[in-house]
Amino acid sequence: MKKDMYILGIETSCDETAASIVKNGTEIISNVVASQIVSQKRFGGVVPEIASRHHVEQITLVIEEALLDAGMKPADLDAVAVTEGPGLVGALLIGINAAKAFAFANSLPIIGVHHIAGHIYANELMQRMEFPLLALIVSGGHTELVLMGAHGSFKLIGETRDDAAGEAYDKVARVLGLPYPGGPEIDKLAAGSDAEIKFPRAWLEPGSYDFSFSGLKSSVINYKHNLDQRGEEINPAHVAAGFQASVVEVLTTKALRAAKEYNVKQVIAAGGVAANRGLRASLEKAFQEKGIPFYVPPISLCTDNAAMIAAAGSAMFTEGVRGTLAMNGKPGMPLISWNTEK
Repeated sequence: MKKDMYILGIETSCDETAASIVKNGTEIISNVVASQIVSQKRFGGVVPEIASRHHVEQITLVIEEALLDAGMKPADLDAVAVTEGPGLVGALLIGINAAKAFAFANSLPIIGVHHIAGHIYANELMQRMEFPLLALIVSGGHTELVLMGAHGSFKLIGETRDDAAGEAYDKVARVLGLPYPGGPEIDKLAAGSDAEIKFPRAWLEPGSYDFSFSGLKSSVINYKHNLDQRGEEINPAHVAAGFQASVVEVLTTKALRAAKEYNVKQVIAAGGVAANRGLRASLEKAFQEKGIPFYVPPISLCTDNAAMIAAAGSAMFTEGVRGTLAMNGKPGMPLISWNTEK
């Protein structure tokens, strides 16, 4: 009988300190997240030094809690998977050093996981991946379309040229005077609006799968500036609705066109902005109408967590990928295939 595989995942790439144990790459046994939103809210964004301090305070506690919640001991584990990059270098190093110490003390192999691969593999915790598939990654630092022919095979077919979608959400939220994090606030305002301001769509060159949201952000800023000059009040809900409609239309249209061109069996969404209800509804409707299977993780698995790192680490472990105790944080780490056969 095949032995079950248990992977401890650790995630500290930004402002969430997280640890999780996942069984066989698909079943969450425990998933602990210590959020810093309350601490970072007063600064209107993430301050790297403060994020690192919080990680130092929380990392041992969340690992212990993940083991306690799972009712497991280190000896029950097969490996430790940790976010190697990209992310804030100070934050990454806290998780990596904790993972290396834990792996060394318990004679366990260690696996360095790409943060975006983790977001993609959050889907494996809910629905088995079928290849070829298209992954739409939408987060604070990334807006990408990735084609996968097999586990660990990543072909980038579209990426952001300037502001990622999540970054644009946060900047527009700041302009509207909304609290941090701004994305959920804009989503909430947009859902309750009875009208929307028409903002431009950046389609770029014909056939391009790249994204650009800097112009849209500037358009919102100019709109508010013009109102201010005329002494008129802005309606934040109408602006939020118009801004979100522009982002969602571009993301949905390009993802749908790519899915048809590459004849994929499945489309998945991943990343923090995949928690956006307006985007989820648009993608679900568009792919359902075209008969293309579409999946997106629950909101709790779209935002940063360690279960997704353990899931990706499980796939890597199965393929024989191993790291070393010389692992270091890679803030600009590219998404490179660990499976080069497909």
